Amino acid sequence: MLLRPGVENVNFPFLFEGLDKVVHLCIFMFLGFSFTAALPKIKFIYFLQVMIIYGLLTEILQEELGWGRSLEGLDLVADVVGALAGYYIYKKMQRTIQ
Repeated sequence: MLLRPGVENVNFPFLFEGLDKVVHLCIFMFLGFSFTAALPKIKFIYFLQVMIIYGLLTEILQEELGWGRSLEGLDLVADVVGALAGYYIYKKMQRTIQ
């Protein structure tokens, strides 16, 4: 989904400027949550490195594949913020369960 180009020139009521950043944030929030749930004992620095590398690779692939997507720094920021949010949501839920 991160590599697929969005639909252009279509007027849907839910479309707004920056929607792609929200999509990046949500996808990486789910990814960060799932990654932390799968590997709950991973050190935070390793988690952060994996998420940054994954986000950077998806941005590079968007540029190189030429499918209508381009490399944007703000997408990478949204990816990292989303991954961190997913990490902290998991950790918060884990503390409340115990």
